Amino acid sequence: MKKIIILFIAFIALISCNNAPESGINSATEVFTVYGNCEMCKTTIEGSLEDVSGVSRANWDVETKKMSVEFDPERISLDETKQHIADVGYDTDSHRAKDETYDNLHGCCQYDRPNKK
Repeated sequence: MKKIIILFIAFIALISCNNAPESGINSATEVFTVYGNCEMCKTTIEGSLEDVSGVSRANWDVETKKMSVEFDPERISLDETKQHIADVGYDTDSHRAKDETYDNLHGCCQYDRPNKK
C-alpha cells in the first residue's frame, strides 16, 4: 500500500511540474537607460510595458535611470520594448520619443533630453 501511495504522490508531482507555466524558460533580461525624473515617470515608464505580451518584468530606477526588463525574445524584441517606452514620451538609449508626446508629459516629468542622433 505504501508503494502505491508513494507512486501516486510522485505521479501527481510529475504532472504538476509538466503543467507549470513557461515563465522564465525563454527569457532574457536587459538593462538600458531611460530618461526621466521622478516617481510619476517611473509609473508611466513601467506601465508602458505592464500589459505587453512577452514582457514579464519591468523596473526603472529613478536614481540611476536604468531600466531592467525581463522578456521572452521569441515573443517580443528588445527594440519593441524600447519603442513602447518611447511611445509614452520617454527617450531610451536608442529610441527617441516623438516631440509632441514628450511635450505632453507633466512638467516635472520633462527631463533634459539627450541630443538627437
